[in-house]
Amino acid sequence: MARLIKSHIGRRDFLRTSAAAGAVALAAPARIASAQAQPINMHAWSAAVDTVQSHLNAFTDSTGIPVNYGNSPWAQYREGMVTKFVGGAPLDMMWVSDAWLPEWAEAGWISPIDDYDFLTAYNSEAEDFCTDSMTYNGRQYGLTYYTDFMAFLYDEEKVKEAGFDAPPATWDEVVEQSLVMKEKGISEYPMMLAMAQESWLIEFMSSLVYSHGGRFTDDAGKSIMQHDKDGAVEALQWVVDAVNKHGIVSPACVETGELSGLKAFASGNHAFAMVAKYRLRMLNDPEQSQIAGNVKQALMPKGANGDHNTVGWMRFHGMATQSRQDEQRAENTAKLIEWFGGKANGEYKFQKLLFLDIGAGFGVKPLFDDPDIRDAYGKYGDVDIIKAQQALALKKDVVTPWFGEWSETNGAAWQSAILGNTDAVSAVKKSAELWDELKDSY
Repeated sequence: MARLIKSHIGRRDFLRTSAAAGAVALAAPARIASAQAQPINMHAWSAAVDTVQSHLNAFTDSTGIPVNYGNSPWAQYREGMVTKFVGGAPLDMMWVSDAWLPEWAEAGWISPIDDYDFLTAYNSEAEDFCTDSMTYNGRQYGLTYYTDFMAFLYDEEKVKEAGFDAPPATWDEVVEQSLVMKEKGISEYPMMLAMAQESWLIEFMSSLVYSHGGRFTDDAGKSIMQHDKDGAVEALQWVVDAVNKHGIVSPACVETGELSGLKAFASGNHAFAMVAKYRLRMLNDPEQSQIAGNVKQALMPKGANGDHNTVGWMRFHGMATQSRQDEQRAENTAKLIEWFGGKANGEYKFQKLLFLDIGAGFGVKPLFDDPDIRDAYGKYGDVDIIKAQQALALKKDVVTPWFGEWSETNGAAWQSAILGNTDAVSAVKKSAELWDELKDSY
């Protein structure tokens, strides 16, 4: 995979907005724009289009700022946005994946928003991993649009059938309960892991590593994955043993993608599964799942050196660098970011609307106490467990411009160890060496 090319456009080449945009309380009234405000341009992927348009109409009514709104399918979104950036198409605000942040920031396509105090004031009510995921080289680039995390789910009926009163709290207990289930014929492979080479793989890996108390990299971005205690070796060894020693995870996990694994769990083939939290709703829907009503969430099991941490991911509202060429335009774009990612007329309206409309997760903690949201979550999950697990989510520590080049080798190394072709230490060492080589050469 070709390495991403840095743009030579520096942030200093663009005008900065006035510091007088400064401190404004979260509950401040809407900031009213000039009656002759020029339209600002927003582009997003095609999700909840009617909800987005309605929220935009309310923004224009409240502020007097018109917005040109465009959207495109998720599958074509990233490529289309790169074309727009390179071609100089009018852009002010857009939706951004945390996975694209290093590339887009390095290219100079998006601008930090942390000079607007009224935007960063929301950080105090946002999940830490969300703010961390929007931060690159010490600068914050947006406010949260959507978030989710990898969850540990279990089939309560199978756990009880095996004679246990509670789900496993540690990875050792996952082994213990799974072996009993195998012995009783409840499930051949009680634990479902999807370890195929696909985009979901790094989330599965990160959850295993974090819950074992490890990391792939340190705070400076240097590899520590090869370390025994605080790296990835212990997590990979657990998977190797689960497949080859205990037989509680299928050897076919290396060919099982997230969707295939989800369907297998929904069919009743497994007792435990690690899947995205948003899948909980589908798994408890009788029309889509054979185990509906039995699927519960537990905190991510922890390893001997770890806690119940998991990995989180998010999408955010970002500002195009070209907005900075005009101070008023940048200010109006910041207002739009606040309207969507912060409060609109004193409440986190868009994130609530998005959750109630399509079930999209939110990244602001106060919404967990909202009666409408608690009622909606309560139809298929335990809102307090969801809240507790989200608070323990960590950002992916491998999101870099060279991630794509490293990821394929890392995935192959893990798969090789799982299949018994190499040991866990050697596999992770190979991944670490490539990581540091790419980091040094970038």
